Amino acid sequence: MTQLELQSRSGVAPPGMDEENLGHPSEQPAKTPKKLTLIPLIFLIYFEVAGGPYGEEPAVQAAGPLLALLGFLLFPFIWSVPEALITAELSTAFPGNGGFVIWAERAFGPFFGSLMGSWKFLSGVINIAAFPVLCVDYLEKIIHPLESGWPRHISILISTLVLSFVNYTGLAIVGWAAVLLGVISLSPFIIMSLIAIPKIQPHRWLSLGQKGVKRDWNLFFNTLFWNLNFWDNVSTLAGEVDKPQKTFPRALLVAVVFTCLAYLVPLFAVIGAVSVDQRDWGSGFHADAAELIAGKWLKVWIEVGAVLSAIGLFEAQLSSCAYQLEGMANLAILPKLFGSRAKWFNTPWVGILLSTLITIGMSYMDFTDIISSANFLYSLGMLLEFSSFVWLRRKLPEIKRPYRVPLRIPGLVLMCLIPSAFLVVIMVIATKIVYLVSGLMTVGAIGWYFLMKFCKENKVLNYSVAEDEEER
Repeated sequence: MTQLELQSRSGVAPPGMDEENLGHPSEQPAKTPKKLTLIPLIFLIYFEVAGGPYGEEPAVQAAGPLLALLGFLLFPFIWSVPEALITAELSTAFPGNGGFVIWAERAFGPFFGSLMGSWKFLSGVINIAAFPVLCVDYLEKIIHPLESGWPRHISILISTLVLSFVNYTGLAIVGWAAVLLGVISLSPFIIMSLIAIPKIQPHRWLSLGQKGVKRDWNLFFNTLFWNLNFWDNVSTLAGEVDKPQKTFPRALLVAVVFTCLAYLVPLFAVIGAVSVDQRDWGSGFHADAAELIAGKWLKVWIEVGAVLSAIGLFEAQLSSCAYQLEGMANLAILPKLFGSRAKWFNTPWVGILLSTLITIGMSYMDFTDIISSANFLYSLGMLLEFSSFVWLRRKLPEIKRPYRVPLRIPGLVLMCLIPSAFLVVIMVIATKIVYLVSGLMTVGAIGWYFLMKFCKENKVLNYSVAEDEEER
């Protein structure tokens, strides 16, 4: 296969050819503007991963102050940095919507591309369903009728529809909205950290935990994992990024540093300034700490910030799910309908609509085990992603990689082994019901692939033109 063919299939423009005229199935038409610039992309990545220090508190409850601080200091190097490096290399080598689906499809073929898409989409859209519920949970503290009954159900429905419509208006609006939400939701933590400085007693940082409180390693590692995860989600938006070969690595670098500081600074401040029972460090404790450090006004601000953070998380992750489906349609893994763009806003309206409908349905369920199963599926997807990354280096070494992780294949394998081992541990300690639900979802994903293959071969539905199977 020629260098030109390899680069064209990767979605990267060969020398002398404009990226927008490649005609690669995962690329958008030439008329589609690539609107996401550096600053909005940084905040979208931030909301894909974190959305603020909300939810980091259980790490202290589970293992004590010192181990919580060490966890948020060291875990980024074990998990976040490798995942971000992989996303930077593959998003610049294959800059089309679909992200990790494209990587698995290019590495191992359409079956694994479809399986990756199903695993990641299911885990993503189920997680999204939690955010409108979280918004209402905070609002009910002010508006008490929202605590139960039809007012609660209606408010969840309305909030989901309104937030989905914002997503429908386009990534340019979503990106800059993420910037605004990020600034407002992080501001109270900055203020709290500054006010806390005179009250900090550094010896509290060295505490291994309160006597009589048993360490909960499962809670500790899961808290670290899910607060520093999902760096690859933004890859599904690569086709919408302005100059992705340059913008993606820069945005990921800044986002990693920014996110880690957003977790560590408030954690150091609150641990050093506040002395409370370790068991009080549950989710939402930062708001209580703000009241102890500065007063009721700052507690309210942090609670409002939690709602804004949930909105940002919803918008960022809904965008990833919607553009992932469009990318899968462009790869002929899904019918062409899933790649349809709205005339007014040029957004993938079918992906947004489908994701929204599933989100609404899940919002009214007690889905603790389903969320755990979705996280299990995400872990399976990450193992496939690591494998795709290493295999693509071996399979397509000629592909132009504007950003390249500076390691040879043995080094890449070692880089991926540590986070892979962590994923295996997370899956091994899962419950039987999680194994059952995850297994059923995976069987459904496999069945979906063969159904789509049957529809394509028998021309039951319309599909985009993709490369011949012999060329894969």
